[in-house]
Amino acid sequence: MIKAIHTKKAPGAIGPYSQAVVANGFVFCSGQIGLDPKTGELVEGIENQTRRVMDNLAVVLSAAGTDLAFVVKTTIYLKNISDFPAVNGIYGEYFTIHKPSRATVGVGDLPKGALIEIDAIATVE
Repeated sequence: MIKAIHTKKAPGAIGPYSQAVVANGFVFCSGQIGLDPKTGELVEGIENQTRRVMDNLAVVLSAAGTDLAFVVKTTIYLKNISDFPAVNGIYGEYFTIHKPSRATVGVGDLPKGALIEIDAIATVE
């Protein structure tokens, strides 16, 4: 069984996709950018966008019945790979004990001019 996840506590999908999908005991979270779910606007700066992305992922995971402690894999997409040290520090604040596997990729552009996007895969309890 496949279940689409939607929560108003995170930005809505800006295309034909779900915020996340639950299948076979896993949650596959679509990439989140630094959109404020209340205003729909992109927050400014790499630090603010990184925190917003992680908070958005956390609420999507919660809506799916899990949380950041059960994330097994993330992919970080950075418009400027030079932002990696700042992103890495903030990311580490969200994964203090459990550290999921991860890939980080420098990209040419992201939706809405975002500086960062992160997707995640987690298990469901």
